[in-house]
Amino acid sequence: MHVLGRHFGSDEGAITDGANDGSGGDRIPTVRLGSFLARDGSAGAAVGVDADGPHAGVVFGKRGTGKSYTLGVLAEGLGAARGVSPVVVDPMGVFGGLESAGGRVVEPRIRPTAIPPEAWPDLLGLDSAGGPGSLVWRVVAGAVDAAVGGSERSSDSPSLAAIRERVATADAPADDRRAAANHLRLAESWGVFDAGAPPVERLAADGAPTVLDLAGAPEAAAAAVVRAVARGLYDARIRGALDRLPWLLVDEAHAFFGGVADPALRTLLTRGRAPGVSLVCATQRPGALPSVAVSQSDLLVAHRLTAERDLDRLAEAEATYLAGDLASRLPAGTGEALVVDDATETAHTVRIRERRTPHGGGSPCASGTEAAASAAAKSEDP
Repeated sequence: MHVLGRHFGSDEGAITDGANDGSGGDRIPTVRLGSFLARDGSAGAAVGVDADGPHAGVVFGKRGTGKSYTLGVLAEGLGAARGVSPVVVDPMGVFGGLESAGGRVVEPRIRPTAIPPEAWPDLLGLDSAGGPGSLVWRVVAGAVDAAVGGSERSSDSPSLAAIRERVATADAPADDRRAAANHLRLAESWGVFDAGAPPVERLAADGAPTVLDLAGAPEAAAAAVVRAVARGLYDARIRGALDRLPWLLVDEAHAFFGGVADPALRTLLTRGRAPGVSLVCATQRPGALPSVAVSQSDLLVAHRLTAERDLDRLAEAEATYLAGDLASRLPAGTGEALVVDDATETAHTVRIRERRTPHGGGSPCASGTEAAASAAAKSEDP
């Protein structure tokens, strides 16, 4: 097997695809991705992804080409590998099938302290230099200090209700207090903040795939969760509170850069290797990702792309060791991908293997609806 992301021998891995436990004795964990795709369309040798060390990766592809499917393949294999733990950000509700591989789907809850005081105005859509925004910043900072107080537990967190009470009694104009309280009440309605929420590292404690169900969550709420989880996994590894190497797999990643979640994701891209935190960003809009997402990635999986802006972002991954431009080498078939591996300085066309668990990312067909069947039956009546 050729192993992407590994600098040495490619056949030393304990191969995992979600169908076995991947124990493999002392062999190095490897996630089976698929197989080489020959020019005549036949399948070649097996291709895997190194799961032994931390990686930064991106998965590109226009809608319907297999981007989310590929992310699910990685999650399956990682869930069966030793010493790692996948956490999947699922904004579209398509990864629930991982439950059949021993995974769990959770509606995430985070502590208010998971968002630093200076980020709260942006999270609530307030100007940090304006009256309500600066009031929220000041009150959250004070509430955090008061909650920790003399306690030795830095995990203590105030509730949003407690923060609103502080706003109501703050020394500020009534209009500012009213606006700040209303925005905090809105954040409370999102249902993601809980002062008693378990620490983030528990999401990755046992190695089973954890799917963060964000389908239907407001954009700001989803961004808050992604920031809290990304930063929480990083901090847990720094503190030594998490033994496994976590992999954060983010679908529709373009939605989380440029906002509240951006600093935490950039931290994983630029500094995640040292503590052992991996990040894989999947998107149908590569052009909406920052350049750092491509420049810091050592693994790139590209399904079909056609938009000029997206092809320009792909071109940023072109290295001196690659002959020709990447865009001309993109395969056209669903489930086929061009893989650029920085570790071995190579690019290959691969066919992604079939999922072992149900995939929820397919598109419905009008011909398969009850309405269509009923209409067809009526048309056959004499």
